[in-house]
Amino acid sequence: MRHAGHDIRIRQGVIEAIGLLTALPDERLIDARDCVVYPAWVNPHHYLFQSLLKGEPQGLNKSLTAWLSATPYRFRATFDEQTFRLAVRIGLIELLRSGCATVADHNYLYWPDMPFDPSDILFSEGEALGMRIVLCRGGATQGRTIEQDLPQALRPENFDHYMADIERLVGCYHDPRPTTLLHSAPGAQVREMARLARQLGIRLHSHLSETVDYLDAARDRFNMTPVQFCAEHDWLGDDVWFAHLVKLLPQQITLLGDSRTGIAHCPQSNGRLGRGIADLLALEQAGVPVSLGVDGAASNEAADMQSESHAAWLLQRARKGMFATPRYDGGTFEGGGDVAIIEDVVCWGSAGGAQILGLPQSGAVQVGMLADIAVYRLDDPRYFGLHDMAIGPADCGGRASLKALMINGRLIVENDHIPGLDLDAMRHQAISAVRTL
Repeated sequence: MRHAGHDIRIRQGVIEAIGLLTALPDERLIDARDCVVYPAWVNPHHYLFQSLLKGEPQGLNKSLTAWLSATPYRFRATFDEQTFRLAVRIGLIELLRSGCATVADHNYLYWPDMPFDPSDILFSEGEALGMRIVLCRGGATQGRTIEQDLPQALRPENFDHYMADIERLVGCYHDPRPTTLLHSAPGAQVREMARLARQLGIRLHSHLSETVDYLDAARDRFNMTPVQFCAEHDWLGDDVWFAHLVKLLPQQITLLGDSRTGIAHCPQSNGRLGRGIADLLALEQAGVPVSLGVDGAASNEAADMQSESHAAWLLQRARKGMFATPRYDGGTFEGGGDVAIIEDVVCWGSAGGAQILGLPQSGAVQVGMLADIAVYRLDDPRYFGLHDMAIGPADCGGRASLKALMINGRLIVENDHIPGLDLDAMRHQAISAVRTL
């Protein structure tokens, strides 16, 4: 939806009016002349700890399973409280500077006798920056073959301890969740996770069908597809969303759509690890709610929502174009330039994420909604010559300067600056932390 009105009034964190308005004497005026206003992005799938694992050489040119061993699993045990906190802060700031208000962090750095509490760090860093955090509490109660010779930090958790920690987190923060269903827990425990989540009124999140390995594993171990396995264990529904969903058979898409199970589409990470391109159009047509996720910076060195929206726009068109055939061979179209318009992509990255996370008051610039608003100043040459300025932040790639980012009506970023943040000092801390890791 586009608005023709010139002004937005925000009161008590909510959008009160949109149109031709006059500022009242007690109101602060933000001059957004020549700017573009978007709903702030909602990112439903991230690994903030990976912000210190960008471009790691051993995993740079590997596909998923080999990359897991080479990078995130190899470095997992090297994170201590200080490096974990720094990584989280870097990831949050990168997202904020792209205009993102909400992030669901799928943290799985939990292991027996862990010396620090990563959940507390995630929430405290989010609170310090004024960002909305949803914790997807990952974990595993059984290991994979690739994990068997790796250190203490990769040992599976005790199931009862895992479930107790879910309840603790709900009591403290009211926003966690149980990771990779086929590999992380036995079927009975997977079903018990779903039961506890619904009893506590929280949602369910996992990876699914990101590579052909998922199809092979589900067939070999359970004689069914990955989505059928989820259906058998109560992991489908409008309170469930999965990351990736790249390798799906038609009947799996139907199951997902009929149950209104959502997708966190991660096009840049999918491309970086060679997973493929998820068929968003088929999923959306089947009734699957669509959102955009960044995934971890270790498999997506451009871990921001503007880059993600740009990639989603391009790759959905490329996907359709791959199926074009010549007329003499029965072809009916030339390319995919008619799919995934910019309005679709912005909706996926804002309202779509809010729907999947169960945040009905976020994700749109509309009266009565929370004032989660990104105001972009298109003053870089990459935007010069645009015929439609409104599409610039998603159409042109890169990162547009933020005139303002508001979350719940609170000004978090102003003139591309976060108060109290010393980016140069953080850069040197990151350099030192990478050496330490």
